[in-house]
Amino acid sequence: MIADEAKRRLRELLGPAGCLDEPEELALYEYDGSPDKALPEMVVFPRNAAQVAGIARIASEYGIPVVARGAGTGLSGGSVPLAGGLVVAFTRMNRILELDLENERAVVEPGVANLDVTLAVQGRGYFFAPDPSSQRACTIGGNVAENASGPHTLAYGVTTNHVLGLEAVLADGAIITTGGKQPDLPGYDLTSLVVGSEGVLALVTKVVLRLMRQPEHVKTLLAIYDSAEDAGRTVSEITARAITPVALEMMDGVMLRMAEEATRAGYPMDAAAVLLIELEGLREAVEEQALQVEEICRACRCRQVQVARSAGERELLWKGRKNAFGAIGRVSPFYLVQDGVVPRTQLPSVLRFIHEVSERYGLVISNIFHAGDGNLHPIILFDARRPGQFQKARAAAAEILKRSIELGGTITGEHGVGMEKNELLPLLYSRDTLETFARVKALLDPQGLLNPGKLLPPDLAPAQIRQRGEA
Repeated sequence: MIADEAKRRLRELLGPAGCLDEPEELALYEYDGSPDKALPEMVVFPRNAAQVAGIARIASEYGIPVVARGAGTGLSGGSVPLAGGLVVAFTRMNRILELDLENERAVVEPGVANLDVTLAVQGRGYFFAPDPSSQRACTIGGNVAENASGPHTLAYGVTTNHVLGLEAVLADGAIITTGGKQPDLPGYDLTSLVVGSEGVLALVTKVVLRLMRQPEHVKTLLAIYDSAEDAGRTVSEITARAITPVALEMMDGVMLRMAEEATRAGYPMDAAAVLLIELEGLREAVEEQALQVEEICRACRCRQVQVARSAGERELLWKGRKNAFGAIGRVSPFYLVQDGVVPRTQLPSVLRFIHEVSERYGLVISNIFHAGDGNLHPIILFDARRPGQFQKARAAAAEILKRSIELGGTITGEHGVGMEKNELLPLLYSRDTLETFARVKALLDPQGLLNPGKLLPPDLAPAQIRQRGEA
């Protein structure tokens, strides 16, 4: 329990409007986009780095667990307050502090929505490349924590490729800066250490972003298949021809039908799979690549290739893809989204395996994923009101992730490890490597207060690492 004195000091620091602790208020912060829930004891809303530092100092003094939260769109339980304690909600730190277009930089607070960065600069010919499906809601701070990406990862990379510097608060209240607007600053690359660390090392209060120039020409194609395996083979063939689309997305028949019923994007209801392929660059090069891609699709037994003829048609095709997760709610009250990664050449094999898992567990599993970089999102539909179904969904998800590792892949491409997959980390890393991770955690957060129970396996708490070293 948070001591009354600690609550009093937090209210003095943030004001009455900066703290919540009524049960009906706390219930809104017990979950994110994953199936897991845990109730915090208090939610606080800082407005600047000094207040975040003050929160950290109070939490350190009283031994209070602290979990950072953006928009709560995460899919691995990253912002679920597993140990209770404090949730630090960054929704009021939502300012774009600086736009430096001459140097292609932006400085933002962590509560800024991802899409708002692009909206702020697109009229002047720029955009922010990482574009998760939840980009209208998800925040830059959450993107940094999870190293999120999106459909355009294939060409532009994940969040870490577009974060140049940070301001962050450590567990003891110290405010540090890492990197900056200048390239190649000397010293340790602490920016890359914090990006993707899922809130277990620091609380990010400011982010320096890289902006990109909008391309001269964009072309979007929809390839329609009667076989999901043919669509998977097409992905490998496109990359084998040294063509790198900026996006190469795949949806199977189950998923595309749910998306089409919800969005009317123009997907064929009778198809087994579709590929959404986007090319960008100089006009002549894009037109030539589009012809090559269409030829590859047909050689891989594609039924039809549709080319978006206008910006409106392109936006409609992407509307179906971006709103696909929300569309599932019209069909199933509960679903579990996974995030495995396999080499592109293994896509047909892993799709067959997912179908076998679906049959074996008697659960519908739909597939939507970033096919260009082998990032799978099998979506397992279940009904938690039926005894045993949630456990079956969890077991099916674990089988798919373990198979991804066996095929040369990994357990997450963009959603993070969180509390969902941390027990699978020993399948990826040696014990010595995992203990090194834990030593870094113990150095920056010796009490283990920042987002406890996330990322690291449960048996590698910082105190255990210290005791092992002293033995």
